[in-house]
This record gives sequence, structure tokens and C-alpha cells, in this order.
Amino acid sequence: MTKKQRAELVQSELDKLYPTTPIPLDHTDPYTLMVAVALSAQTTDKKVNQVTPNLFEVAGTPQRMARLEVFQIKELIKEIGLSNTKAKNLKGMAELLLERHNGVVPQTYEELEALPGVGHKTASVVMSQGFGFPAFPVDTHIHRLMTQWKLTSGKNVVETERDAKKLFPEEVWNKLHLQIIFYGREYSPARGKGEKDFITKMMFEK
Repeated sequence: MTKKQRAELVQSELDKLYPTTPIPLDHTDPYTLMVAVALSAQTTDKKVNQVTPNLFEVAGTPQRMARLEVFQIKELIKEIGLSNTKAKNLKGMAELLLERHNGVVPQTYEELEALPGVGHKTASVVMSQGFGFPAFPVDTHIHRLMTQWKLTSGKNVVETERDAKKLFPEEVWNKLHLQIIFYGREYSPARGKGEKDFITKMMFEK
């Protein structure tokens, strides 16, 4: 099976499994999405969704977040890993949004990635899921599965993202990156043995 055939198989099977792709992080606008994604680093989406209702009730806008002290933000997100750093980032993010963008989430990678706590992956999620621009955010599930499926020889997520964008048509990027994440969680968890990972078996078992 060629790389192109493997890519087509992935797209076809994932469309059958996940015809719709609800965004896993609860949010109401690009700002709350960006906050949720920033909180999700090294934490499950489920845990983030448990914490954000109380956080957004108190600080669901940059104006309200900026008014809080770091210790107050930390108290609201203390159940999440790296809460010290994330609390500082959320306050800094809100202040910079107000200072540079009148409290409106910008729509360019450069401006997003200049915000505290916003790396390329978070910016990509905001661009794709918040604003509908074609993007292919790569997390650990996607990096691992793309490598497992021999669709990338990427040594890091940057190279994997580049390879994914070459292999798959732009119009499916926003949906496909979520489909791969859902598949990884359900059929090929990092700590599992991959018995349920039927896509890999279809590719490589004779």
C-alpha cells in the first residue's frame, strides 16, 4: 500500500466512524475556546470541561479575567495540572488582548502566538475551530498515529503537521484532525496495546 493509499484509507474509515466532529472543549466564543485549549495542555479535555464552567462564570471575557489576581485564577483552575503557570498565562493573555487588540481575539497565527500560553497548536485550534480557517493542529495522538501509519517520518509535531497538510486536501483538515484524535482515544490509546486499532491492521497485515 502506497502512502497515498494509506492516507485515503485513513480518511475513508474515519469518515465512516466520525461523520460529525463536535469540538471536545466546551466554549461559547473564540476567547473561551482559546482559554480552554491553553488549559488542556497535559490535561484531559474532560477535566478542562469540569473546571471551565466556574472559571467562565467569573472570567468569561478578557476584561473580567484581567481584573483577577493570579492567585484567584489559580484557585479556579487548581484541579488542572500546571495550574500555577496556566494562571499566570491566562492573566497575561487577557491583559495583552486588551492592550493590543481591544479585547478581541486576533485572527492571525503571529498575533495569537504572541499571547502568553498560546503556542502553535493552540493558535491552530483557535484558527480552525474558532474562526473556520483551514488548519491542522497536531497533538500527541495525531503525531503518534501519523507515525504509526507511516504517513510521516516527522521527528516532532511541526514536521508531522507539514506532512499532514501535504497528504490531505485542505478542505478536510479541520474535520480530519479531530477525527484522528477521536480515533486515537477510542481505538489506539497511547498506553494500550493497539488491539482495537483496525486501521493499522488494514494497512500492514497481509
